[in-house]
Amino acid sequence: MFKVTPLSGAIGADVHGLDLSRPLHGEMIGSVRQALLDHLVLFFREQKILSVEQHNALARCFGELEVTPFQREGVAPTLLLIDQLDARMNSNSQGANFHCDNTFRPNPPMGALLQAHILPERGGDTCFASMYAALDGLSERMRRYLDGLEAWHSLEQMKIRLANTTGTKLSLNLDDWPAIKHPVVAAHPETGRKLLNVNYNWTTCIDGVSQAESDAILKYLYEHIRRPEFQVRLRWNVGDIAFWDNRSVQHCAVADYEGRRLMQRVAVAGEPVGDAVAHRKMAIPLH
Repeated sequence: MFKVTPLSGAIGADVHGLDLSRPLHGEMIGSVRQALLDHLVLFFREQKILSVEQHNALARCFGELEVTPFQREGVAPTLLLIDQLDARMNSNSQGANFHCDNTFRPNPPMGALLQAHILPERGGDTCFASMYAALDGLSERMRRYLDGLEAWHSLEQMKIRLANTTGTKLSLNLDDWPAIKHPVVAAHPETGRKLLNVNYNWTTCIDGVSQAESDAILKYLYEHIRRPEFQVRLRWNVGDIAFWDNRSVQHCAVADYEGRRLMQRVAVAGEPVGDAVAHRKMAIPLH
């Protein structure tokens, strides 16, 4: 069996004794999934570099695979290659904001498995934050105010932000992905625990309030999410794999490095967090 060592008060654990290049079976898969629910993000240190087939097979242990919206020619549609140079001088990466992955979808990913292939000499850490802890850290009055509200999430917002950058481009047709509403306070579909469910990359505005009120609330929540007591920080080694629960975790790639950083990621498709509602015709404010 493997050993799980918690790393912080709110989130994160190291996992020892598993070789993820080899197939996982039955009880082992269930134990890893339970550890993920308990600790929200798991770190498997200094694993063998996975081939695309091995990476897909590992992620498939936990569900169907998601097709990434950031595709590269000649790369498997489930594989996201994050290949960046000199982040300190090119700090426009959207990964440098705390975010959940792909909440523009009715079914955002359940989770993702990210492996470090090439790392800079120093820097390039990733921070992970618990959205359970973020919600619990709000005042009771703020929690009551937010509970029951919905917010719009949009693919178009990301497309606009990436339009003038030289990095990754979206490969999806906007007409196929209308803006969608998710609850601001969601219940995790497996644990039932309530969590904060807005993020900088995809959330555009809170429904049913003025734009000024929405902007002020979202700005406050995005700053609140960054509090260190909600986080754990991973200093990568080549081969390390992080497996996080995308429904309850936000992550941020620290843009503090020079040199090349190459990461390989496969995501596990998920179910809606709350009752997601799509709307094709309403004009949704974008920022």
